[in-house]
Amino acid sequence: MKKLIYLLLLAVSWPSFAARQFDVEVILFKRNINPEQVNESWPKQLKKIDMQGALSLEDTAALKAKGVTILPASQYALDAQYNKLKKHAGFTPLAHIAWRQGDQNQANAPKLYITAGRDFSEQFLPDGRSKKNVEQPKNADSLNTNTNNAGITITADNNPPRLSDSNNDVDANTRSDSLYQLNGMLQVYVQHYLFLDANLDLREPSRREVIMTKPLLESIVNEQNAINVESDTATGNGIDVNSNVQIGHLQEVKKNIKVEEFLKPYRLSQQRRMRSGEIHYLDNPLLGVIIQVRRVGS
Repeated sequence: MKKLIYLLLLAVSWPSFAARQFDVEVILFKRNINPEQVNESWPKQLKKIDMQGALSLEDTAALKAKGVTILPASQYALDAQYNKLKKHAGFTPLAHIAWRQGDQNQANAPKLYITAGRDFSEQFLPDGRSKKNVEQPKNADSLNTNTNNAGITITADNNPPRLSDSNNDVDANTRSDSLYQLNGMLQVYVQHYLFLDANLDLREPSRREVIMTKPLLESIVNEQNAINVESDTATGNGIDVNSNVQIGHLQEVKKNIKVEEFLKPYRLSQQRRMRSGEIHYLDNPLLGVIIQVRRVGS
């Protein structure tokens, strides 16, 4: 009789010994506002997000090896929230995804590589420069131009869904250079509590001022030398190659400033402690994340 009781107790407690599973559902959206009108200071340059070990949502084999299963839309629980965002004039949903994963710590939990929104690769280079601003020179003379002529950024006027990458073989560095409107990584893990690490870049076209930096001093010296040559030739004195060039009294050269378009990233980098079943919200002035983690079977 005692043995039967022990067997019954073991059978009842067996699920607690099994590895827990969690369903993670995420909505990513942007605010429909002009980034230049946001009263927040944004870095002019950002260090690339570390994509090391991140898994593409289309890499079925890699996801399976990490214990990740992409869930169909029929198992979504946040459709009401997504539809409200879609109908609201102030927001644009970029992605709505869900997956199932195991109970793992930060070192072992899967990192998911996320891309969504518009593809800017036809308009911009990976460093954000507009392709129309870096066209190949049309004549041979321009090939000898100093590389600094491209310009130096001095100000940025904005200071005051696609779900995954179709190329599963790209490495972490190539992924971080993708030119989708939204690019980044999400990780959900368990460390006594549930945690979310979100590192996402929202890219938006912007404008900036650039100084066209031709080697001004060299051009001034050459111009003054040419004047001296003409003067010496006219007087019959010949050319004094060792003559000193006085540039202190020359007319002040004004800066040649050009306004150009570029692709600027706005980063959301946050960590959030969560409770199973609760809906959590993370955001910055331009980008928002809604997430719910549900324990399977609860």
